[in-house]
Amino acid sequence: MGVDSGGLYSNAVSASLDEPRGARSWYFCGMPEKPRPSLLNELRQRSAAIREQRDAARLPEEKAQHAIEEALWRVFRWLEEAMGHLETIRPEVQHRFRLDDFLTFDGLQIDNGFAVFRRHGLGVDDRLEHVEMFYELAASEPALVKVKPLAALGVEERLRGAALQFQIDNEVDEFKVVRSTLFRIQPTIRASVQFKPHYKRRAIDVLLRNVDRFESVQLEFDPARIDEPALEDLVRLVLGESDAFLHRAPLAYVNAKK
Repeated sequence: MGVDSGGLYSNAVSASLDEPRGARSWYFCGMPEKPRPSLLNELRQRSAAIREQRDAARLPEEKAQHAIEEALWRVFRWLEEAMGHLETIRPEVQHRFRLDDFLTFDGLQIDNGFAVFRRHGLGVDDRLEHVEMFYELAASEPALVKVKPLAALGVEERLRGAALQFQIDNEVDEFKVVRSTLFRIQPTIRASVQFKPHYKRRAIDVLLRNVDRFESVQLEFDPARIDEPALEDLVRLVLGESDAFLHRAPLAYVNAKK
């Protein structure tokens, strides 16, 4: 039996040559390529999407900042008028201020009250840094505190911590030995209430110093809750008529001067 001169491989070749045109196996044919967008167009689309997301997130944030600014201006205008009236009336407050067991002030009257605000910058459109109310509580006469020399340093530190003004005299014996230390304390307590915004937390911290005691207390307020009834409660707290203001917001900080 004869064999074709081409052998096995020649049969394969001839078979492929006998196939109709266009009938070759699919793996010899490349897929048609889709036109790709330019890199610049792709970057435009991605950056536009990110800007839309940021704008959507920024709108509530801007509204929150605007609400805080409105609350602070409302506080300033209200306190400015209220403190003007209190400075004229000079009412007596119903608080008794005690510092440890060596000093007590009562029968105090409001004196020299005013409200101020401070901006972050010098521009009219700059955000408020804080609003603050200052006033003094005046007693009828200075206080005298006499202690042993070893206790003088502790008393001095407590008086300074309470922002009280004082003078120190040492009493000596005939041998020039200090037997006691006398503190002459001015009959004025400096008090303040500060409203400080926190735009990221969307809150206003209210820091009270020497308002109803020798102590600093900080409350964290939602801006919407600092309304006229809240400010009225604040003045009632200053006068010693009610402590409802202290229950209007969570307590954030207490610094007692014992």
